[in-house]
Amino acid sequence: MAKILANDGIDKAGKSILEAAGIEVVTDKVAQENLPEALKNFDGILVRSATTVRKDLIDACPNLKLIGRAGVGMDNIDVAYAREKGLKVINTPEASSESVAELVFAHLFTMARFLHDANRNMPGSDSKERFNELKKNYSAGIELKGKTLGIIGFGNIGQAVARMGIGLGMTILPFKLRAEDVKIEIDFFRTVTNAKMVLTMKCVPFEQLLAESDFITLHVPFPKGAPSIIGKREFEMMKKSAFIVNTARGGAVNESDLLHALDNGTIAAAGLDVFEGEPLIKEALRNHPKVSLSPHIGGSTAEAQQRIGIEIAEKIVAYFSSKV
Repeated sequence: MAKILANDGIDKAGKSILEAAGIEVVTDKVAQENLPEALKNFDGILVRSATTVRKDLIDACPNLKLIGRAGVGMDNIDVAYAREKGLKVINTPEASSESVAELVFAHLFTMARFLHDANRNMPGSDSKERFNELKKNYSAGIELKGKTLGIIGFGNIGQAVARMGIGLGMTILPFKLRAEDVKIEIDFFRTVTNAKMVLTMKCVPFEQLLAESDFITLHVPFPKGAPSIIGKREFEMMKKSAFIVNTARGGAVNESDLLHALDNGTIAAAGLDVFEGEPLIKEALRNHPKVSLSPHIGGSTAEAQQRIGIEIAEKIVAYFSSKV
């Protein structure tokens, strides 16, 4: 019987699938430094963001057969080396797409109507004068309908964002490193027509996206230490009224350049779910009136966690079943 360490946890639905297949699942958290010894008793390890599986850990556990990442990005795993050593490496690229996309729009709506700043100031609105002052300050909000949404990275999450944007009446400018046309499926199953529509979307050059978008969101892999995708040069190409959202990886947007762009009016606002020094956030970002913040919760909804657990469990079962 295979034995799996779900070191960063697993949804109970996924755990039930594994156990029904005769796979033992241990969810007791093992400290990173203790993993080389602990994993000698396991056939596989399942992680999220907290645990890393690097070359040294892989070398220390020759009995390890499978590494699973319950999520999209696998930058906390030395994937190429693991596969070179014959390990199966799996992830769940689709399960959290809708949750991340909804968080993008949560930040967009928040910034468009100044909700992040209003929530900071409303507790002090205990007088008619202060209430009316805040009302005046926050009455210059904008609608998303009719605006242009630039999407950097057009995989599962980027396409989920596009579908929501289309539903809101937005123009979508997608960008991929390979500028091919991309077909996305719009599901109108709940309508009276029970129909689906397939749209072919033309990817645009990066510079066009920066120059024409009212809102820009990133959905790309970003290796730690790589040069930022959005920095001083890119901010200067954007509209002064532009908003940017980063739910991808900390560092993909250069935070120092972002603060400079916000303070100088180069762009209008930013929504951040990921950070360069995570979990530490620059003090200048924490209370900035033009920044909406969340603590790396893009795929952290009850629904997404259940889908992730089920998808990763089914892949683990399929792998070990093929070895019987």
